[in-house]
Amino acid sequence: MRILVIDDDEQIRILLRQMMEWAGHEVSEAGNGREGMLKQRQQPANLVITDLIMPEQEGLETITTLKREYPDIKIIAISGGGRIGPDAYLPAARELGADRVFCKPFDIRQLVDAVQELLND
Repeated sequence: MRILVIDDDEQIRILLRQMMEWAGHEVSEAGNGREGMLKQRQQPANLVITDLIMPEQEGLETITTLKREYPDIKIIAISGGGRIGPDAYLPAARELGADRVFCKPFDIRQLVDAVQELLND
């Protein structure tokens, strides 16, 4: 399965790429929502893991666009919440169509399990 990781934090992208590849998935990555949408349109992923607070195009806008263009796509939103905290953003991500939400720092095992679960639906 193809997974797209969108996060402006390179350390998080590397961690997620390694974990998803280790779990047997093909992974592409992007540093912000705009870049992520370009990659998604070139090579559609089955599942997107997106941060919510990023430069250029943030995660809530990205989730809205993904759901509009790819109604069946699975989305996991992750957020450390910036200055306000993740509680301000994660409920909105769910309302916009994220299938699962995780606060940073997240439990990598739970995230991998959520990916497997969503892709097996």
